[in-house]
Amino acid sequence: QVQLVESGGGLVQAGGSLRLSCAASLRTFGRYAMGWFRQAPGKEREFVAAIRGNGGTTFYADSVKGRFTISRDNAKNTVYLQMNSLKLEDTAVYYCAAASSVIGSVRDRGTYAYWGQGTQVTVSS
Repeated sequence: QVQLVESGGGLVQAGGSLRLSCAASLRTFGRYAMGWFRQAPGKEREFVAAIRGNGGTTFYADSVKGRFTISRDNAKNTVYLQMNSLKLEDTAVYYCAAASSVIGSVRDRGTYAYWGQGTQVTVSS
C-alpha cells in the first residue's frame, strides 16, 4: 500500500521559513513525479510545485516562484518543499502527491494517483 506522509508544517510569522517533507513508500520512487498542492479554507486545492523523476525538472506556481524550492532525495524516498519569505496568503493545508506517469500536466491534480494526508501551514502577521 502506497503511503505519502507529510511533515514540517506549523505556525510561522510572515517573512519566515518552513521546510516541508514528504516520505513516500514507493519502491521506484525515483521514477515518480512528485508534486505539492495546497488548499486554503473555502478554496479549491491548487498547484504549488512539482519535480519530475529521472532528471528532476521543476515547476512552480507563479505565486510561489522565487520563494519556494522543491527538491528530492531519491535515496531517502523523500521530497521537500523549502518555503521562504512566507506570506499570509500561503496559509493552507499542504499536500504531497505522486504520479507514476505524467499524461498531461504536472500542474493538474488529476495527474497524481497518490496523495498524503496533508500538513497545516499557518502564517501569522
